[in-house]
Amino acid sequence: MENPVEHAEDALNEGRPADAVAALMPLSEAGRLGPLGQLTLGRALLASGDADAALGVLREVNALNRNWPDAALALGRALAAREALPTAIAEYQRALRLKPDFGAAELALAEAWADAGEAERAEDHRQAAEELGEATGALVTRLAAMRAQARSDAGYVRHLFDQFSSDYDQRMRGALAYRAPEILAELMGMVSAGKPRKVPTLDLGCGTGLAAPSFRTFATKLTGIDLSPQMIAQAKTTGLYDDLVVGDIETWLETARPGFGRAIAADVFVYIGDLARVFVGVARVLKPGGLFLFTVERNEADDFALQETKRWAHGEDYIRRIAGEAGFDIAGLMACTPRVNKGVPIPGLGCALVALQTNRSDVSSCLK
Repeated sequence: MENPVEHAEDALNEGRPADAVAALMPLSEAGRLGPLGQLTLGRALLASGDADAALGVLREVNALNRNWPDAALALGRALAAREALPTAIAEYQRALRLKPDFGAAELALAEAWADAGEAERAEDHRQAAEELGEATGALVTRLAAMRAQARSDAGYVRHLFDQFSSDYDQRMRGALAYRAPEILAELMGMVSAGKPRKVPTLDLGCGTGLAAPSFRTFATKLTGIDLSPQMIAQAKTTGLYDDLVVGDIETWLETARPGFGRAIAADVFVYIGDLARVFVGVARVLKPGGLFLFTVERNEADDFALQETKRWAHGEDYIRRIAGEAGFDIAGLMACTPRVNKGVPIPGLGCALVALQTNRSDVSSCLK
């Protein structure tokens, strides 16, 4: 009689995970599957798209078999499928501690660090995986593309802020002395002669909502967008936003419905080097006369440069040039300190731009 676990393994290898699940699930429910069968069932559930069920099975397998590297690898993959990247990475690392020459775990760890936007860490593990016989060609191409970006990788930003979401406000307002929202509110008052209009307002990179208290009063509707689902979850608890979106601001701005009277970006552009695409997108969604308020860390030498802190800095001449190209007038620029780093004030710029009556097709052409 054919071994059901071997039958399920064959089905998995042939790309038929549903058949593997069908072969093993009744045995699992009857308590007749051993550890290898449960591991195979978990892998099959994951391959068939049921990450929740896979996670439950694989957690049980690992609880009973803590020294099994294959089980740690499979659990890591299920966690990654649920976008629990830090814990997935921890499981891949555990698999490698149990089996240091585990090529599949090296490759999984390389891919996870790539998902987190950490190209250099990913490359270290990619090389190790390749030396152990794993095919890494697709990852080579992906990492090269990541390094060529004139912005921080979206995966890196999301991973970073998902990790810090629970105590982000305390970190920012405490040791980092974060003041970007207040700087932008002050600048808004200055360029509006002390009488800011109440208009639909867009909070780009809204995070946990630290800018909302400064701008809610001046917003008929307040919309926030951020890459990090965990940060958006925290922003929801403020009750200050009418709409919150998980997304990348560069791509979201290209399709978002126009009609905002104001857009703000408080300490957001430290994660984007070349701002041209964002400026064009903001010009697209703002009404003529709409105000675009943002802070940058100041760079004296170049258009923009990546600093040792992994944050981008921008030059004033660059801001002026791309603002004009995107269809903005400069309403105000002021030197400021958006935050400190290790007790040292960070030189920055608070910027206020006004959207002109611009032909939208002309604006779109700036991206080409």
